Amino acid sequence: MGTENPNQPNFPIRPASTPFAAPPSTTPSGFRPMAPGMASDAARPPPMSTSYAPSTAAPFQRFPMAQVPPPQNSFGGQPTFPPSVRPVSAPGLSHPVPLQQQPQSFPMGSPAHSMSTSQPSTAAQQSAVDPRLVAPRSNLQQPSQPTVSSYPPSRPTFQQGLSGYSSQQPSAMTQPPLGQAVGFPPQQGGHVPSMPAPPGPFYSQQGGYALPSQMQHPGSAPPIPNVQGLAEDFKSLSIGSVPGSYDTGLDSKVLPRPFESDTQNLLSELFPMNCSSQYLRLTTSGIPNSQSLASRWHLTLGAVVCPLAEASDGEEVPIINFATTGIIRCRRCRTYVNPYVTFTDSGRKWRCNICQSLNDVHGDYFAHLDATGRRIDINQRPELTKGSVEFIAPAEYMVRPPMPPTYFFLIDVSISAIKSGMLEVIAQTIKKCLDSLPGFPRTQIGFITYDSTIHFYNMKSSLTQPQMMVVSDLEDTFVPLPDDLLVNLSESRAVIDAFLDSLPSMFQDNVNVESAFGPALKAVFMVMNQLGGKLLIFQSTLPSLGVGRLRLRGDDPRIYGTDKEHTTRTPEDPFYKQMAADFTKYQIAVNVYTFSDKYTDVATLGTLAKYTGGQVYHYPSFQATIHKDKLSQELARDLTRETAWEAVMRIRCGKGVRFTTYHGNFMLRSTDLIALPAVDCDKAYAMQLSLEETLLTTQTVYFQVALLYTSSSGERRIRVHTAAAPVVAELGEMYRLADAGAIVSLFSRLAIEKTLSTKLEEARSSIQLRIVKALREYRNLYAVQHRLGGRMIYPESLKLLPLYGLALSKSTPLRGGYSDAQLDERCASGYTMMALPVAKLLKLLYPNLIRVDEYLLKTSPLTGESENMLKRLPLTVDSLDVRGLYIYDDGFRFVIWFGKMLSTDVIKSLLGDEFAADFSKVCLHEQDNEVSRKLMGLLRKFRQSDPSYYQLCHLVRQGEQPREGFFLLRNLVEDQVGGTNGYMDWIVQLHRQIQQNA
Repeated sequence: MGTENPNQPNFPIRPASTPFAAPPSTTPSGFRPMAPGMASDAARPPPMSTSYAPSTAAPFQRFPMAQVPPPQNSFGGQPTFPPSVRPVSAPGLSHPVPLQQQPQSFPMGSPAHSMSTSQPSTAAQQSAVDPRLVAPRSNLQQPSQPTVSSYPPSRPTFQQGLSGYSSQQPSAMTQPPLGQAVGFPPQQGGHVPSMPAPPGPFYSQQGGYALPSQMQHPGSAPPIPNVQGLAEDFKSLSIGSVPGSYDTGLDSKVLPRPFESDTQNLLSELFPMNCSSQYLRLTTSGIPNSQSLASRWHLTLGAVVCPLAEASDGEEVPIINFATTGIIRCRRCRTYVNPYVTFTDSGRKWRCNICQSLNDVHGDYFAHLDATGRRIDINQRPELTKGSVEFIAPAEYMVRPPMPPTYFFLIDVSISAIKSGMLEVIAQTIKKCLDSLPGFPRTQIGFITYDSTIHFYNMKSSLTQPQMMVVSDLEDTFVPLPDDLLVNLSESRAVIDAFLDSLPSMFQDNVNVESAFGPALKAVFMVMNQLGGKLLIFQSTLPSLGVGRLRLRGDDPRIYGTDKEHTTRTPEDPFYKQMAADFTKYQIAVNVYTFSDKYTDVATLGTLAKYTGGQVYHYPSFQATIHKDKLSQELARDLTRETAWEAVMRIRCGKGVRFTTYHGNFMLRSTDLIALPAVDCDKAYAMQLSLEETLLTTQTVYFQVALLYTSSSGERRIRVHTAAAPVVAELGEMYRLADAGAIVSLFSRLAIEKTLSTKLEEARSSIQLRIVKALREYRNLYAVQHRLGGRMIYPESLKLLPLYGLALSKSTPLRGGYSDAQLDERCASGYTMMALPVAKLLKLLYPNLIRVDEYLLKTSPLTGESENMLKRLPLTVDSLDVRGLYIYDDGFRFVIWFGKMLSTDVIKSLLGDEFAADFSKVCLHEQDNEVSRKLMGLLRKFRQSDPSYYQLCHLVRQGEQPREGFFLLRNLVEDQVGGTNGYMDWIVQLHRQIQQNA
């Protein structure tokens, strides 16, 4: 449906596989690379040189990705560098070098290209500072004698820079960047205080605990400066091994936990015109300047993109219509104009920040430059000051009129769907949402139901009641009255309301147990392929008739631990991959809702969502009396959230780097063009980055995400996010600028993909191995300069990485074996985690646990008092008091935990007459008392903070072990559960392994 680069075709190239990729499959015969209404996103003109090569394998794998191996070389070098993010040549911080203004061209927000990397020297060095880049920063100068402080340390701040003035300070030899250490106290529990560190330009924090005496090396417990990284070699540590048996005396309270808000993005100070991190997050904002340096960064180099993330309050993305000039783009690399382009030749030309090409300025876009080189109209040009903008696309970006928002419902009406109440809930929810569907009055809608036959519904506006047509031929399915099955919602509203009102009663006596899902899917495709849109599937039993029928292969405990273990997690029938390819080609996104207490092969059905940019919703053992609210709220969110239709996305980056593999729910149309029939604010995509050149010669690398889509209002738009990142010459800077959330997000996708080709244990080990290598490399930076002895060091930026690594290994897609998760739940959770944005994923891995009984009983608590009473608790059984009431919130569900000695009056206030019933069958409703109103108010507050998913509320009484109680205990990730390590055991065993391999 249009193209970023009109009049230039795109040819599909299958990416090479990666170590995490599934085995290649055969190319589906019906798959074509181009949709009839959709050309490529920003196809590039013929490059001067390229390493892309076509391949014969299929365009999809179990999880889509594209990889071109980067060239290997070992040369290194030092790039020029902005003064505020100086790479260091020794593991420490140098005194600030003097800065002096130099003549230069004037970029619109880009760092000056004349800056050089600071090096150890006794002479003053000079660097140019672009006055537009300098953000207010506090002084970096440290006291000569470091002070001792408790964990966690405060972040270092930056030296104040004044535009146009030089700042003279003596330079000094650099020292290692200092971070933080955690050690182990003596077995008696005594604390050994740190001794003063020698004077030097270190950060002002240090601390640690001494190692137990039996593990202490002679002379290995001197105080260390605050270092920024965690430990070393966990190479042989298995997450499923038996925890250590000795008592370390280490207080678990000192271990890092995500109880504080996200730390400030350091790049926002250096590059204030970058797009928000909610749209684009790099695993490290320090891009290595050489392949040899990149090879030492074991924590995967890449990014996580959420192009339609909901903007923060007061930060709406500006919409720009160039109209007469057309969209301003680089003629060579097709980059969109952004804050980091530079204008020269009195404003008549502009230089692209991605490829450095000079472009002519269109006459209608021309503006004079002021004395500083800035355009005089810059304050009226959001595209030159904002990292995120949205352009209205002209006609050349379309090959057909923009499609209307289209919703089609494919509903299972077999006996299991009737008995569970699923059919009634979805009929009521759809009717309730009709007025809120995007795109009025253009919205299109249609329905098909099925059991052993396929039921079509004529919704023509001239009818008073819908006409039902039944097709029983499953081998040669055809569509009766194709023009009246997909109708305009506003024109046929009365007929649609009548249909939804009668749907539950229409099949209330149905006893059919069969499911002709495959033939029904083909029928839907024949109805939707003219327009495209969103298909919502409601499946409550295993497909049993016609094409696409699946066998009850189940979950065999005997294959766990063998080479065949992964086969149960991979799709069984290639029919669904072929259908997904066809759906994507015709701009149809698929969301799959599954309901069953029996095996329904989510691994196979989920491929429909995975390759079409959709989502899987799984409701095991669905019962309307318990799960009605959750299904209703999630379906309503799916129908009413703003959606981008018939979209394609491409990420461009500066010279010398490129994205090689892509991970998430989508179809790759070429090596770097992502096809997304529908995309919304709850979808994120990850990709890995590699260096194409042995040595980067630039001081800054730029990234630009471009999403070409059709809005629900019928406009063709291009959303553009632009960010800059510094090139660094030292590994310590890469660690300092690391983003643990983005790393964990990418790790989770790689590990889930790995479960499709290997054993679960190998997927968990791959996470551990990466963390081990990275943290050992970090320790090696300081092993010579500092006597680390029995201490574990870690960078402030990665202090939560071990905890999240442990939580990821215990997550539903990866944990344990046969008895630790039902196969359908494991696969559904994997599909969900592949699409989650960073913040939602981290909350799922380490949920909130809050004690609320004190808050509920307190009369009119003060604001500060309320916050203190509702603080988060560590995820461990020790946090659960038998006299307490707790809320566990992972973003998808609430579990209300009632201590067995909790006051009966509190329970009666919350549950009323049902206080003595089985809690697993009780629904929480607001009672007419203050305690109940305060609890329901808390739950509403938590839901409003994360409206994308509706947290179903489960009640659990301590001592009972229903499904939800077991779920809660299994997700207290800091405890030893099912033979897995607790957080403390994890740290202790890491240290033991470190000592063995030191």
